[in-house]
Amino acid sequence: MAPRALDTLSTRIADAGAPGPDQLRDLYRMLSNVRQLDTAAVAWQRQGLIPGYAPMLGQEAAQVGAGAVVDTTRDFVFPTYREMGVAYTLGVNMVEYMSTHKALWHGGLYDPAATHFAPFQAVVGGSVLHAVGWAHGQTLNGASTVGLGVALAFLGDGASSQGDVHEAMNFAAILTAPVVFFVQNNGWAISVPTEQQVAGGSVAARAAGYGMPAVRVDGNDVLAVLDATRRAAAHARAGLGPVVVEAMTYRRGPHSTSDDPGRYRTLDDEKIDGGEDPLSRFRAVLLERGVADAAFFAEADAQAQTRADEIRDGVTALTSRPGSEMFDFVFQESTPTLGAQKRQWKEESEHV
Repeated sequence: MAPRALDTLSTRIADAGAPGPDQLRDLYRMLSNVRQLDTAAVAWQRQGLIPGYAPMLGQEAAQVGAGAVVDTTRDFVFPTYREMGVAYTLGVNMVEYMSTHKALWHGGLYDPAATHFAPFQAVVGGSVLHAVGWAHGQTLNGASTVGLGVALAFLGDGASSQGDVHEAMNFAAILTAPVVFFVQNNGWAISVPTEQQVAGGSVAARAAGYGMPAVRVDGNDVLAVLDATRRAAAHARAGLGPVVVEAMTYRRGPHSTSDDPGRYRTLDDEKIDGGEDPLSRFRAVLLERGVADAAFFAEADAQAQTRADEIRDGVTALTSRPGSEMFDFVFQESTPTLGAQKRQWKEESEHV
């Protein structure tokens, strides 16, 4: 059976109690889909299909668990460049998502307004400012009968040292904005370990300085992440202000496909510090609860591989975008200077 659209599943998990057997199996399917696509994307870069990619190996549980809580009818996700797993969980078209990694479009060809998944970006900490602005807009508009829409802002432990993040958290607390700051502490800020760039060693501990609650959760446990994020979202949705969730996980691969982690850690370090694999861990949970068997896992993994192959075909078929688009989407209303630049570009590149 093909996995159901996760935008439907996420709403059910967001509003329900403990996940039932169908939801547990769906969560594993999504974890497997994300793992297969992430592995494939690294291979695509090595094969020359895409020029670059930011792997998320080891962070599947953190991203799927958090993404499954999002209500795509009212919440909005503000990602970094590594939240492919969240995008997949929300039902974002993965071919359109990968268009940026193919260097065809900045931020993805998908529609952010329809998917409630903002364009992803490489500005470290930049997405949290956008999240607070959007969330403050929710408070200005007033809560509906089902509560406020929540901004789920993703950032890493390295980004937490940025001044933009301090400003965003400070404003969110002052404005009582419905934001969940979801920190994936994967142990590394590129090549710098967390203990060398996060004073005190905990991002969650900083929340007290802004007068907001925080929770530190095992980021390799998809059910623990789901529960922590759901409680944080409920707090923000009720108008009680922002929350920090710090998911403790581990980046098992390089920072990006241009990075060589062997320059700053060994394979033994990765094995020791990485902890238990998130997929193996959840597989054991499902077996223990009797809601899945070996045949289910084999089928789910095979379907995930097929889906990754289909996405590869779609990415391969993507063609270059019209160059004039670099001028068309700068401002809602163009300016004389931009218009002149566009005309000059056409003359020089298209001989028009």
